[in-house]
Amino acid sequence: MSLSVFFAVLGAALLHACWNALVKSGADKTLGMSAVIIGHIPFALICLPFVPIPASESYPYIIAGLVLHAGYQFFLLHSYKLGDLTQVYPIARGTAPLLVTAFSILFLGVALSRIQLAAVLIIGVGILSLSLIRRTDGQRNPKAASFALITGCFIASYSLVDGLGARLAGTALGFYAWLSIGNGVLMSLYVLKVRPDIFKKLLTRDRKLFLTGGLASFTAYSLVVWAFTQAPIALVTALRESSIVFALLIGVFFLKERLDIIKVFSTMTTLLGALLLRLSK
Repeated sequence: MSLSVFFAVLGAALLHACWNALVKSGADKTLGMSAVIIGHIPFALICLPFVPIPASESYPYIIAGLVLHAGYQFFLLHSYKLGDLTQVYPIARGTAPLLVTAFSILFLGVALSRIQLAAVLIIGVGILSLSLIRRTDGQRNPKAASFALITGCFIASYSLVDGLGARLAGTALGFYAWLSIGNGVLMSLYVLKVRPDIFKKLLTRDRKLFLTGGLASFTAYSLVVWAFTQAPIALVTALRESSIVFALLIGVFFLKERLDIIKVFSTMTTLLGALLLRLSK
């Protein structure tokens, strides 16, 4: 993995943790998620005149990506309604690199070095160790953990589909711009059905969330999709999940979630995995 790809994915990880914290910290989780997803549309439209049209071979991947992203957003939203950021986020993100790596090796014929494989496993273990955390009232929260685990399966699935689709498209940004527009339209239709009041809020009181969250999320995943075309999908997915370090810091210092030895262990383990990933050839 080149230095430019490495730092691009780290930047994406920081942005990803920020928009997740925005959604989690808000009182209205549906509003927060809707603002971020629908907020992709204006930025995707701005990009379209400057990028090529994706190759037709990638169209099935765009359609599959729409379904998988919708499933991810549904389960992530319900996970945040049930659990803390520092519980839900790690479980959802920690399962993804392990699943993507296993699929890549078994079905895509991807060959990883021992150091690369060790780095992915270390990152996964570090993140998943946070499943031992109790929620803020000191009790276990198995329902939130279950939703977060399902969310992780969707993350792994859309990562593979988007990575393969972007490679076939011949344009990473063009591929994701069209995917973002479709995803935003689907979210808009959902909001019109269940919460039509949200549109008015996004254009008035919560306009900042709409623009800030949308820009952060669109930029973050655009960088990741580009990285998918430059390096093995499994390695990009694993490094992207170093966002757990940023999520922990945000959760502890800004959302006032408690810090304990498990979070410290997870942070150090994840950082070790990211370092190994950078050092690997």
